[in-house]
Amino acid sequence: MQGLEEAVFRNIAATKDLQRITKTSYGPNGRNKMVINHLEKLFVTSDAATIMKELEVVHPAGKLLVMASQQQEQEMGDNTNFVIVFAGELLQQAEYLLRMGLVPADVIQGYDIAGKKALEFLNAKLDPVTGEALPSSQRSWVIPTGVAQLSVHKITQITAAELTKAVKPAIASKQYGYEDLLTNVVVEASLQVMPTNNPSGFNVDSVRVVKILGGSVLDTKVVKGMVFGREAEGVVTKATKAQVAIYSCALDIQTTETKGTVLIKSAEEMVNFSKGEESNLEKVIRDIADSGVKVVVAGSGVGELALHFANRCGIMVVKILSKFDLRRLSRVIGATVMTRLGAPTKEEVGYCDVVETTEIGSDRCTVFRQEGDMSKTATIVIRGGTSNMLDDLERAVDDGVNVVKAVVRDGRLVAGAGAIEVELAKRLSAFGEKTPGLNQYAIKKFAESLEVVPRTLAENAGMDSTEVLSKLYAAHQQGKESAGVDIESEDNGILDAKDEQIFDSLGVKYWALKLATNAALTVLSVDQIIMSKPAGGPKPKEQKGNWDEDD
Repeated sequence: MQGLEEAVFRNIAATKDLQRITKTSYGPNGRNKMVINHLEKLFVTSDAATIMKELEVVHPAGKLLVMASQQQEQEMGDNTNFVIVFAGELLQQAEYLLRMGLVPADVIQGYDIAGKKALEFLNAKLDPVTGEALPSSQRSWVIPTGVAQLSVHKITQITAAELTKAVKPAIASKQYGYEDLLTNVVVEASLQVMPTNNPSGFNVDSVRVVKILGGSVLDTKVVKGMVFGREAEGVVTKATKAQVAIYSCALDIQTTETKGTVLIKSAEEMVNFSKGEESNLEKVIRDIADSGVKVVVAGSGVGELALHFANRCGIMVVKILSKFDLRRLSRVIGATVMTRLGAPTKEEVGYCDVVETTEIGSDRCTVFRQEGDMSKTATIVIRGGTSNMLDDLERAVDDGVNVVKAVVRDGRLVAGAGAIEVELAKRLSAFGEKTPGLNQYAIKKFAESLEVVPRTLAENAGMDSTEVLSKLYAAHQQGKESAGVDIESEDNGILDAKDEQIFDSLGVKYWALKLATNAALTVLSVDQIIMSKPAGGPKPKEQKGNWDEDD
């Protein structure tokens, strides 16, 4: 086919290749990908967000899908694979419609109507007879009789048991087999830092992850406070009820900002010069000790002489090279990060109940721990045999923490295991039947595209996807709205996702559907890709070395 549609087909072909990469990584039985990025770093993961981040996608249409998945990662932190798989499927179904003779405008309009209707089905309380949204007066959580709604559970109280319902399926899709252990760890850490008065103010930054090589995944645990993977610099390794000073500069003899020359005429002057530097540094360290500080955190190097004086004054010295970690620590202990070495004021000093060096596995670590009930930070210490495994466990934990953030804001949960997609497909097909005009074909294809989720789950589990889908549709037609794919079944069986406690967060699913639909509509609405190239003529001479150096 020639003409303007040709560009659309090329764009669809590019997104098809992208979808093929991530599709086999979807769900608990998803396969891992081995990605080597431009820096030749190796990643072994089934996490779509990481795969997309490390792949250098050049095609503009492919980039649109990558941007949609990255937006989902930023917004919700989960369901990034769904965005790419579903958007890719929408575009493949659109290709069929275009080849059958529909124009892109009809497909775009139909998809737009179907997308809005799907979000309406998700978000609103609906009348089961007409399928229309109920008036807002009837949308309270107290459901009127005879009203069909898609959320099957609502988290109203933030307890360990309730959070586990939402977190466990998200972690199982990344680390199938370790979901019980990792879920308990994530929930425990989240509850430790959860604001009691305002749970919706939960901050994902409050849950840190520290990876320590060695041991087994079963050794993974939660430590109250902050853990840093290095021991204290000096001989003092523990301080209790300590005032803490944080410096972003080096703990060493101060150097001038500009180059200076000192003319020394005799050996005596040389000795006096060295002694002057030493006495100045000793005075600074003594001033810090006299202000009541027991722990000094340095954001750069620690000099031997400064460490000697700190040991004499009984000050514990910790070196933290990450500026991000310094800022986080200052927030936890209530300190101000200082840029120059000197005695801090009362306002600049932080407080920590216990600062100690402990051994986790064979590694020596420093722990900043607040003994109170409400700790501002919890650290999940992940153990594992290889660095790739640790990275993958960290991604699963991050997904779990992001799901906690999503459910404390909107506690509604929908049935997982592909159940919500089949139910939406059923309702959208019925809606498409009633829609006049050419839009109905696009609406039906949108509904058909939703089947990609249960089909992919079944295929990745080695099941007959056609038989599973027919069983799912039969169950949903009988009113079993939470019937989903049973990936552990040996005879292509289905299960009740609600009874098995397989849930998806409604908020996460809402955003994923919205972003995937928008990405597909954007790709379909493009009829030309215009690449700007530099004009002809001689190329400018390349500069070698510094600009002011002679050749």
